[in-house]
Amino acid sequence: MRDAVIVAAVRTPVAKRNGGLSGVHPVDLSAHVLRALAERTGLDPAEIEDVIWGCVSQAGEQTGDIGRTAVLAAGWPESVTGVTVDRQCGSSQQSVHFAAAGLIAGHYDVVVAGGVESMSRVPMGFSAQGANPLGDQVLARYDGVRPNQGIGAEMIAERWGLSRTQIDEFSLASHEKAAAAQDSGAFDGQLAPLGDVHADEGVRRGGTLDKLAALKPAFREDGVITAANSSQISDGAAALLMTTSEKAARLGLRPIARVHTAALAGDDPVIMLTAPIPATRKALSRSGLSISDIGVFEVNEAFAPVPMAWLAETGADAKSLNPHGGAIALGHPLGASGARLMTTLVHHMRAAGLRYGLQTMCEGGGQANATILELL
Repeated sequence: MRDAVIVAAVRTPVAKRNGGLSGVHPVDLSAHVLRALAERTGLDPAEIEDVIWGCVSQAGEQTGDIGRTAVLAAGWPESVTGVTVDRQCGSSQQSVHFAAAGLIAGHYDVVVAGGVESMSRVPMGFSAQGANPLGDQVLARYDGVRPNQGIGAEMIAERWGLSRTQIDEFSLASHEKAAAAQDSGAFDGQLAPLGDVHADEGVRRGGTLDKLAALKPAFREDGVITAANSSQISDGAAALLMTTSEKAARLGLRPIARVHTAALAGDDPVIMLTAPIPATRKALSRSGLSISDIGVFEVNEAFAPVPMAWLAETGADAKSLNPHGGAIALGHPLGASGARLMTTLVHHMRAAGLRYGLQTMCEGGGQANATILELL
């Protein structure tokens, strides 16, 4: 029976907005990780059949099917195709799902999944440019409310009774874990440095609750969501080389993990950010595993209340959640984030010898992907 395995995973360091990667065209940022995959595995790119590439703001420099132009920029054969996916923040996690489905169905033997976002060069919301992307009927269905992620995070904090102090404590811990990972070299094997950027730029050291408490709320005057407990606007790219176990053996490649289970869930698009909870339940139910079987969780830190509510609802071990920090510390280059989380996940699973890992992330429109990987 055909399966889908990950044999390599790389990412750029995640750079701050207007930081060290802001001078790099998103096509070239994408090409960099594609070349890194081929170099690290020794695989002839002619073996790769498709590149499935996540990107959220498909406008300006990120338009025109950046998945295909990235292939050409990488210098790969013209026979290698590329397609671009938008499932909002989960775009490159969805790319992994599409790649896995294609491999299992026999549509591919070797494929790359990943994504990119240069939020410095193509700002968030740039593609809408004042238009109404919802249409009249969606607005009418939700009483004229235009969903806002920041307000959704405030709604989660209120619903789950999360205080400003609790949320800020979670955020500080994200930075502390990311700093410890940098210091220990935990990220070294997954990074493909570019130019002078050798490490994730968003990690802040020496933060205190007093410093965070001084920040003004970003979305409500009396709210709890600030810049410090939200994900960072960032630039970056990440990519995973995927194939089947049989093809990997034929090519002399050693798989890291296989895609055990993939699931999707939808939820209220106004609160928007709660779908990782039903997506996780669905993935566990489909897999036949329990929450206690999972050794590590990567839950995207779009805003601190998202993984905090997820923890409360799933009963997962908090010590196994985002052990190397999350988007609050590392940044959130939208179209790249799903692949960035998965790259971090598979490297950690291999280093720690963890059999199962689960990744999930909230997405615009009240959606979420959930993926369970099994170490090989």
